[in-house]
Amino acid sequence: MPRRPQALSPDLTADLLGRWREPHRHHHGERHLTEVLDAIGLLAASDADPDTATNTDIDTDTDIEAVDLAAWFHDAVYAGRPDDEERSAELARERLAAAGASDLLVAEVVRLVLLTRTHDPAPGDVNGAVLCDADLSVLGAPPPRYAEYVADVRAEYAHVDDAGWRTGRAEVLRHLLGLDPLFRTAAGRDRWERAARSNLAAELRDLSR
Repeated sequence: MPRRPQALSPDLTADLLGRWREPHRHHHGERHLTEVLDAIGLLAASDADPDTATNTDIDTDTDIEAVDLAAWFHDAVYAGRPDDEERSAELARERLAAAGASDLLVAEVVRLVLLTRTHDPAPGDVNGAVLCDADLSVLGAPPPRYAEYVADVRAEYAHVDDAGWRTGRAEVLRHLLGLDPLFRTAAGRDRWERAARSNLAAELRDLSR
């Protein structure tokens, strides 16, 4: 089972896991949640400084709790719609407030969930950098795992024909390759940047054939 933050009651955990296990999810399922939480753990245990911040680290339980909670909620609503992140953020707001979480914690989780729309945290945003790097960590996976990820994403877009898939996916790949850096923490760059760029470039070449 994925790592569970203290703020998640057993009932809320069961509800969220039910969402992550919905049958239409292929990439955005429980495996993704587990990998994101594992990546957060790796980054939080490392020098997680964002590229533009100095001597800043995830060093309090409150920060880790917020990032973990945001991971649990960031794709809690997934229907392949443009407003999935907004709906996930609203779910986080409602459920965490009902569970008695502090206003500050709720606000931070909501902010972080919304940040996964762009994966573009502001300079010095340690929580945002860690969550975004963790969410994108699959891009730097070994080629066999990356291939599984691509196949899973394609399965979620089975309703799109091959031509539409190639066009849309190529646009996503070019956007990701244009991010410099792609990963915002030093640990994320060390672990995943080179492999991610290699994976993305190889996939883009394949789409162009």
